Amino acid sequence: MADRRLQVFHAVAKQLSFTKAADVLFMTQPAVTFQIKQLEEHFNTRLFDRGHGKIALTPAGDLVLDYAKKILGLSAEMDVRLSEMTGEIGGSLLVGASTTIAEFMLPRILGEFKSLHPGVKPRLIVANSETIETRVAEHTLDIGLIESPTHQPDLHTEACCDDELRVICSPKFPLARFKVLKPQQLVDQPYVSREPGSGTRENTDTYLRAAGIDPDKLALVMELGSPEALNGVVETGLGFAIVSRAAVVKELRLGDLVAIPLAPKLTRTLSMVYPKEKFRSRLVVAFVDFAGAKLKQFSLK
Repeated sequence: MADRRLQVFHAVAKQLSFTKAADVLFMTQPAVTFQIKQLEEHFNTRLFDRGHGKIALTPAGDLVLDYAKKILGLSAEMDVRLSEMTGEIGGSLLVGASTTIAEFMLPRILGEFKSLHPGVKPRLIVANSETIETRVAEHTLDIGLIESPTHQPDLHTEACCDDELRVICSPKFPLARFKVLKPQQLVDQPYVSREPGSGTRENTDTYLRAAGIDPDKLALVMELGSPEALNGVVETGLGFAIVSRAAVVKELRLGDLVAIPLAPKLTRTLSMVYPKEKFRSRLVVAFVDFAGAKLKQFSLK
């Protein structure tokens, strides 16, 4: 129900980038620029200052942003409240998840939730933790599941479960003979890493720094944006990686990889994030409760 131009303006104002807003909204940059131009013509004033490759909100833009937040929030709440008058949980559910959670934990959870509530139409967006929390903050996702602490002050974080990260390598790799590994033993060994922005990468870098090791000093041979791709490269014996234990269950069972715990243990908290100020529908509340319970069971395994 809300004016599409306001939705586009809100995304551009939060990102301060037409390109990033286009990515968040799944639009082309020219389409985003056109919507902003229409809105500025409607109000007969500039909403953004443009120059030197950067944009900034004008005083008029700041005022419009304040009202856009209220209008978009109320519009979404109205749609949800009207649909809930039927008494059934249903409708579109936009879930974002970081790659490890999306590939190895969430499919079963979404399937079981859909079975309980046939009227729900889930849509899963997969990206790294940084991208997911950004899209939740932009209100283009109802809820996000991420592998690292949120950096967005407008988001509420709900811890779900603990996840252990372990060193993985080929059974023929030199590190495979150890039962436990200390961080210092990883230095000078060829290292296959997740990409910057990944929750796994952020948690690993933080752990190494706490152990007195500069992550930039590791013998990095490759960066990959997919856990499955990372597992495949490590299987070749090219190097070691540090991943969630959930990401290598199949490979361990087949004997293609070995997983070695670190000492001290490297664990992280998986979290759900959603906007603090946004009304939460019965559907979102039901999914938060259901997914949270299922993920807690995972941490107990």
